[in-house]
Amino acid sequence: MAKATWNGVVIAESDRCEVVEGNQYFPPDAIKSEYFKASSKQTGCPWKGTASYYTLEVNGETNTDAAWYYPDPKPAANNIKGYIAFWRGVTVEV
Repeated sequence: MAKATWNGVVIAESDRCEVVEGNQYFPPDAIKSEYFKASSKQTGCPWKGTASYYTLEVNGETNTDAAWYYPDPKPAANNIKGYIAFWRGVTVEV
């Protein structure tokens, strides 16, 4: 069971994660959506496609663009379509 925490709160938990490039990608139904706010940030990956981001808001604190996902990935990354990964101080335990 993988678990993502930030600011003392579990923000995602699942036993159905996909691992890509060392990152745990959590299925969309595994996140606690009340902590996620859509961001306008996007970045590109040559083989995965365009990533979109979420900003986390937990206990009055904000972690800008701390989660990313691929809403419409390239075929090689279709297994992580809509799945969410983390960085910027989010702890992921497996």
